[in-house]
Amino acid sequence: MTEAEWNVVVTAYPGAYAEAKRLLSRYGKVGRTEYFNVLVLTVPDVNDLLGQLEELTREDMTLLNAASRIIPAQRSFDFQSPQEFEEKACLALDEMINRLEGCSFHVRMHRRGFKGRMSSPEEERFLDRHILSRLEERGSSGSVTFDDPDVIVTVETVGQRAGLGCWSREERERYPFLNLD
Repeated sequence: MTEAEWNVVVTAYPGAYAEAKRLLSRYGKVGRTEYFNVLVLTVPDVNDLLGQLEELTREDMTLLNAASRIIPAQRSFDFQSPQEFEEKACLALDEMINRLEGCSFHVRMHRRGFKGRMSSPEEERFLDRHILSRLEERGSSGSVTFDDPDVIVTVETVGQRAGLGCWSREERERYPFLNLD
């Protein structure tokens, strides 16, 4: 499997990489990356994975002791440049904009790759502004906050692939393995 096929990004705790890989292999194809303690996972349906992991972690904490973050991508795309990343990220967010109407939110980006070419804080601010602009165009409102937002928008990049998701407060409580902030 190559990095280009994933729809879930997993960060393993130091010393738990092999265990995280073993535990996640029952849910889909697990792949290595060139990034320290980062695995990628390809599953047929990220919503099914969420339910399965929720059930598992209620009964057994082993996975939570191996993986510090498990972040499914609700939308994903490949990109070759920072400009293409921004264009495609905006299109993906436009598809999810209804989840952000009337909500407080912030964008959280974990970038692996494009060192020196993309800045996570700058991209977070760019995408925050894009969301606010789209909400305003729709006659809706939203606000950026880091203090218990209604929604956190995740952006995970591994090399030249990005995955985005919108996670409500309820989903963050329900799925502790997301560990977003």
